[in-house]
Amino acid sequence: IHKGLHDRDAGAVTAHYAADAVIFDLAPPLSHPVDLAGLSAWIGTWQGPIACEARELGTAVSGDLAVWHGYFHTRATTLGGERRAWWERATLVFSRGRDGWKIVQEHTSVPFHMDGSLLAATDLSP
Repeated sequence: IHKGLHDRDAGAVTAHYAADAVIFDLAPPLSHPVDLAGLSAWIGTWQGPIACEARELGTAVSGDLAVWHGYFHTRATTLGGERRAWWERATLVFSRGRDGWKIVQEHTSVPFHMDGSLLAATDLSP
């Protein structure tokens, strides 16, 4: 996934997902299926490579299911030349099938300030 983002290749990213995977990510709506066109459009809002690394990983495997959790740190430059970086929490659920291990569910989130502002707390780091 991270290499696909770095290379700006949405197809390489989505190849890791099952066709019926459910995504709960940062952007609206609350959930959606794997969306090659949508991911390509998002990648197009950045210039150059999109750097993404995983930290503080944990994994549990039972039979043909696995759960991975940790943090993603994403860094990219907007089309206007502004550098952006944020940490997000992530949980991925994998299922092993005929095609090997595929992501069947992804959940990413950023905490928000509980002071009534509802602003995303993108300044946090693990």
